[in-house]
Order: sequence, then C-alpha cells, then structure tokens
Amino acid sequence: MIDQGFERRSAAVTEMPDELRHDVRLLGKLLGQVLAEQGGEDLLADVERLRKAVIAARRGEVSADEITAMVAGWEIERAVEVARAFTCYFHLANLAEEHYRIRTLRERDTEGRVQRESLAQAVHELGHERVTELLAGLELHPVLTAHPTEARRRAVVTAIQRVSHQLTEYNTPGRGATERAESRRRLLEEIDLLWRTAQLRSTKLDPLDEVRTAMAAFDETLFRMVPQVYRALDAALDPATGTRPPQARPFIRYGSWIGGDRDGNPYVTAKVTRETIQIQSDHVLAALETACARIGRTLTASAQFTPCSPELKRALAAAVAAHPEIVSELATRSPREPHRQWLLFVAARIAATQRRHLDLAYRSPADLLADLRLVQDSLAASTPRQAYGELQHLIWQVETFGFHLAELEVRQHSQVHANALEEVRAGGELSERTEEVLATIRVISWIQERFGVTACSRYVVSFTRSADDVAAVYELARHALGDRAPVLDVVPLFESGEDLANSPGVLSGMLEIPELRRRLDDNGRRMEIMLGYSDSAKELGPAAATLRLYEAQEALTAWAAEHDVKLRMFHGRGGALGRGGGPANRAVLAQAPGSVAGRFKVTEQGEVIFARYGHIAIARRHLEQVTNAVLLASSPTVSATTSAAAERFRGLAEQVAVASEEAYRALTEAPGFPEWFGLVSPLEEIGTLRLGSRPARRGLGAPRSLDDLRAIPWVFAWAQTRVNLPGWYGLGSGLAAADSLDELRAAYAEWPLFNALLDNAEMSLAKTDRSIAKRYLALGGREDFARQVLEEYDRTRDLVLRVTGHARLLENRKVLSRAVQLRDPYVDALSHLQLRALRALRTENPSERERERLSTLLLLSVNGVAAGLQNTG
Repeated sequence: MIDQGFERRSAAVTEMPDELRHDVRLLGKLLGQVLAEQGGEDLLADVERLRKAVIAARRGEVSADEITAMVAGWEIERAVEVARAFTCYFHLANLAEEHYRIRTLRERDTEGRVQRESLAQAVHELGHERVTELLAGLELHPVLTAHPTEARRRAVVTAIQRVSHQLTEYNTPGRGATERAESRRRLLEEIDLLWRTAQLRSTKLDPLDEVRTAMAAFDETLFRMVPQVYRALDAALDPATGTRPPQARPFIRYGSWIGGDRDGNPYVTAKVTRETIQIQSDHVLAALETACARIGRTLTASAQFTPCSPELKRALAAAVAAHPEIVSELATRSPREPHRQWLLFVAARIAATQRRHLDLAYRSPADLLADLRLVQDSLAASTPRQAYGELQHLIWQVETFGFHLAELEVRQHSQVHANALEEVRAGGELSERTEEVLATIRVISWIQERFGVTACSRYVVSFTRSADDVAAVYELARHALGDRAPVLDVVPLFESGEDLANSPGVLSGMLEIPELRRRLDDNGRRMEIMLGYSDSAKELGPAAATLRLYEAQEALTAWAAEHDVKLRMFHGRGGALGRGGGPANRAVLAQAPGSVAGRFKVTEQGEVIFARYGHIAIARRHLEQVTNAVLLASSPTVSATTSAAAERFRGLAEQVAVASEEAYRALTEAPGFPEWFGLVSPLEEIGTLRLGSRPARRGLGAPRSLDDLRAIPWVFAWAQTRVNLPGWYGLGSGLAAADSLDELRAAYAEWPLFNALLDNAEMSLAKTDRSIAKRYLALGGREDFARQVLEEYDRTRDLVLRVTGHARLLENRKVLSRAVQLRDPYVDALSHLQLRALRALRTENPSERERERLSTLLLLSVNGVAAGLQNTG
C-alpha cells in the first residue's frame, strides 16, 4: 500500500529528523489515499510494485532489466499515471523539506547565539568599525532573469503553496482535535487538487507571463523581506535598533532581465519592455500604498501625548489648502492625530501616483521619501520607537524599490547591433529588426523620463569581442534620438575563453569611447562588466571555465586599479552546477581578491527564484548568507589569505585547467558528438516543454555543434540522463595531470576557489547514477562515447574522493546527502519510465498517435525528474 510505501524508506527515512519524517509520511499517506480514490487500487498497486522494485534494485535484489520489463508491460496511459504519482510525491517531499528547513532556521535563531553565516556573525568577526566602513559602499544586486529553468507550471506552484499553508496549519501547536481534523481534511483536499492539476503547460509562455510570474515573488516575499535584512544588520551593529536613527543603510537593489532580455528571443520587443516597467511600477506602488495605509491606520498617537513638529503642521496646512476634500475627511476620521492624518494622506498620494492622477501624484520617490522623513522626524522628537520601527521599514522599502521595483536591464547580441549599424550607415530602408533596436532605445529614454535613470540604463551586449561592440550601442542611440539619447551604461558580456582572456584589452578600448568617458566623469568612474559562466563552461568544461574565470577576474581587478576605475563584475550564474550554480555565499568567497570590494551582482534564474524567494524565512537567510560573504570577502585579512593561496597554487591550477579542457574538448568536439547527445537525451523534447518564451537553440533543427545549443537545455538534458556531465566532466583528467596529490589536498584545504570547485563537482557526482546513466548512453549506438563518459566519471569520482579525503560522496554534507539518498530510488522510477519512452522514440518507428502518447510520458517524466533532482538548467 502507498501509505506504507511512499512515506517509508527504511534506511533514509530512519536517518531523517522526526519532524521531517512525520511530514513526509503524512503527505505520502494522503497522496496514497488520493491515488486510491481517483485511480483505483490497481494504480496504487502498480505504483507500489515500481517503488519496491527500484528500492530492491539499489540493494542488488532486482535487476534493471526486470524493471524495464515491468514498465514496458504497462499501457502508456498507466505509465503516465504512475509518472504523475511519483512527480506529485516529489513536490510534496520538497515541500516537507522546505518546512523542516524553516523550522531549523527558527530553532537556530536563539537569543545570545550568533548564527553561522549571518550578518551578526560578520559584525562579530570583522568588528563594528570595519563593517561600518564597508557599509558606505556595500551593494548587493540580484538580477532576476526569465531563463527557462522552472519546469513547474505556475498553477502547480500555486497548488503546492496551498498545500504548504495547510501543512503549517496542521502542524501548529496547541490545536484541538476538531481543528486538527479540519486541517487534515483541507490538506487532503489540496493534495487532491495538486493531483488533478496538469503538470505540463498547454500553451507557450509569452514574456509578459514571465513578468507576472516574477511579480508573485515580489508580492509574496521580496517586499516584506528586504527591510528584515536591514533590520538584522542594524541590530547586529547596535541592539538598540528601533529606538534611534538606523546605522544600516539600504544596500540591496534588485534588477531584472525579464521583459528586457531580447538576446535570441524575438518575442521581447520595445512594446513588451514598456509594458514590463508599467507592470513593475503598478506592483510596487500598490505595495507601498498598502504598507503606508497600514502604518497610518495603526499610528493612533494623540497630539496630546505626541505633538507634531512645526514642519509637519505647516505641511498639513499646505495639504488642506491644496486638497481640502481629502485632508478634511482624514481629519474628521482621525481628530487630533496629525501623524496618522499625514501618513494616510501620503498613502492617498501613492495611490494617485499609480493611477497617474497628476494633481496629487508624486513626481519621484525622492518626494515620497521627503514626506516620510517629515513624519519620522516629528515622531522622533517624542516617540523614537514609532519613528524608527515600522515607518523605517517603509522608508527602506522606498529606498530599495523606488517607483520601478527593479532596474530593468536590456540585453542584445553584439551581431544584432553590428547588422543594425551597417544598415543605419548605409542610409537606406531599415529592416524590421533594426527598427526594433532603435525602438528599444527610445523606450529606454521614455522609462528614464518617467521613472528616472536608475529604472533602466544598463544595456548588456552579449558576446562582446571588442570595444566596437560597445561603441555600436552608443552610435545607434545617437541615431535613434540624437541629442536626446538616454543615459546608457553599456555592459560588455564576456563569455568564451578567448573573450575572457581578451577582456582587459577590450576595456582599454572602451575608454576611448567619448560617451563612456563622459559617463565615467558623471558617475565617479564606475564601470560594470559581465562574466558569463554558462557558455564558458559549455565551451571549456566546468574545471577549466572556473579557473579561467578566476584568472580573468584577477586581470580585470588589476586593470581597474591601473586605470582608476571602480569596476563591478556582474556574475551571470545559472542555477545548476554546470552553469556556475551552487551555494551563493561560497561562490562569493571564492572570487579573486579585490574583485568583490563590497559589491556583488549576480543573476537569479528560473527555479532558483522560487527556491530562494518562495518563503520569506528562506529568502532572508539567503540574503544574509550572501551579504555575510560579501563583507568577509571585502576584508583585507580574507583577501590576503586568498591571494596567498592563489599565488601558491597557480601552477597547479594551470595543470588542472589545461588537462581538464583537453579531456572535455576531446569528447564534445569529436565528430558525431552533437548527434549522439541528441539520441541519448531528451534534448529535442525539452524544447517542447514550453518552459519559457525564449527558443531553446539559436538555429533550427538538430544541433550541428554545441555552439547551436543554449547552455540551459545542454545542462537540463544531461541532468535527465542522470549523467550530469556539465558539472564534472574533465575534472578527473585535470586532477590526474597534477604532479602531487598532497598539493591537490593542500589546495582544497587552503584555497576557497579550489575548495568550491571540488565540492560543487562532488554534489554533481552525487546526483549522477552510473547504472541508470549507462542505459541512456547506450541509446546512441556509440560505445566509444559511452565508454569515454563512464571512464571519466570513474576517474573523477575516485580522484575527488582522494583529494577531499571523503570515504563517500557528500560525506561532510549530511543534510544534502540524506536528501539525495531519499530521492534516488524514486528518481530511478521516473528514469525507467523515461527510458521506455525515449527508447521507443529513438529506436522504433511509432505512429503519429503513438508518438504523441510516448512524448506525453517522456515530458511528464522530465518534469518529475527535475522535481526529484531539484534542478533543471
């Protein structure tokens, strides 16, 4: 029975903490009840047969061929239902783990204890004075992107959130039997609805769908979470927070590519970009109005006990003169409560700003801040707690989000600009694409006029090869608007190994561009460049790319010092390990010395957005960890230690980089490899999942080379095969080329970059299953490629364990190891279902109807494996 199945995994479950085991069992039992009710006992029995078989296979009691025969014996429709069941289980197991993580965070947050990797820990380690110095220039800039790596439909995410709410209700202490029974009923109701919700999208997302999805993260988490982070830092600097002016200044600025990134996405147009900023503005203004009205309604301090300042009296009098109906009504409802009257009047003005009621609207966030500080100063004279409590949170929210919520960034490929410039200079009729480039620049200008320069000024140029690629944007801007061209911060994106090596020379060439020189004069010589992790890893392999990116950072840091430029490096990291993912705080500490300097900007992509910002407690912990790392990485002591380690192990790193790249290229550049990859993985089918608005590849048809394929489907497809090749391939050959195992071990112990490289590879290896992977690799009919991959896996696994000193993968990461072990058999079940569909699609000649049914099974299994592994691309 499923209530003795899904929720019971003898070895892994017994290692689980009691609270987590309870939730997994409860949710599994309720899912089993739903399956029995909706699919009948036969469905339940088939799910159980497969579950027991894959667990027995892990113990060597059942062969993979027996499981293959079992799965092949089912009708396609039954296989689809089984795949749905396992996928729903993963959604519920992930939810149970999230709840346990939240409980753990709260339990660790005990009075008098400094939590590891927190803001308080940074202050404790660095000292109040040093942190205060760093605060002056501290910048944390997460940038949300629409890169299509979230496999779940928004409807599924929402259904899971409803289950989450009911699970919280069910586990609330002190509830009576009647309340608990009702909570269980509601929990079962929501799990029933999750089962009935289609896992696959029936229509392709458009860019504005992606914008609205991101707005859910803002509405539900980001807006409320950001002031909590500032408050935590302020409390760490001085426990008297809330009774004095804050020592913490707002240092978080969100950016967004969603609705602005048109590189390879023809559906992102100037019209979409314009609508995007309006949607963002509507959301932030609505949130600000709600917060201001809430604080205003609760601020019932009487003038008798809390007199207002002369300045606030004059402001109220002016408001009565300008808007007598509004202010008189507020005075009638709130007599002798001037602070309350003023904040409710401010809320009315924010609402008018959203409606574009020009007579009452604020012209800028600065005007709103002036009004908020007016009431804050008045309150501070008699009741500092009211001045620097919730009202301060609202001020921090305005300072962080403004009226635009997140800075909208535009990205386009350098070749598009080159083609457009050629047309413009020729003076003839312009193509539709060139007209669109010029229209985009005009929209940037409109955004700046309405929301200010900070709302949209960064223009990222993909595949920047020379300073001419940057100069092209400025010339196109002059053509579009002449002297009225918008303020632009053109950001070169360096992605390939060659481009990374040449990047300092490109920056030197950029200093000759007149518009850029003027911009440097205006902004205190600040410049931004972007480093692409995904494409560099796809080209060079994970080890070589990591080490070449580090070298580039060292060279760029030296260039900035030589040219008196305050350089901010924008890290284009993906969520998966093969695209620069991994723990964000460790990634910060692994940066080249001097490259952080209190500033860190990074992309937050796809499933990472929901994983990190789906719950306020997890989001706060994430930002605290990253800020902690930015502060520590910016300290002279840490920089000196990291610099010494980098210098000592430079030769070793070069040996590893060269050998790993050679091994990686020997595989990926071999004749026939792209075609083989397409056969052994669900690459083609992933493109039909409708994960996002952007096409999966740069050309049409099967990829002729890896250059035709985007990094996301490259990583996503390898994860589905259980190989996870982009996260580790070549590292074993690199480590084998080193002269000394002892030196490798020393580098792992002393150099944060090398430590992160091996630990990330270890995580990727742990999610790799050799026996399942072998069955996928056999589908391609190339024993040489399959043998090459498996031999490199064996080599890498062996050497990573020898260097780290671990007896088994993830030996030192018990929580992650437990999660992987718990999921592995159930992921195996979905892999066997996927292999059935993939084998038939690749080696048989199914009818059109049969192909459609097999594709449905395959796509459902893709969705389920992504949920089980908790990563896509």
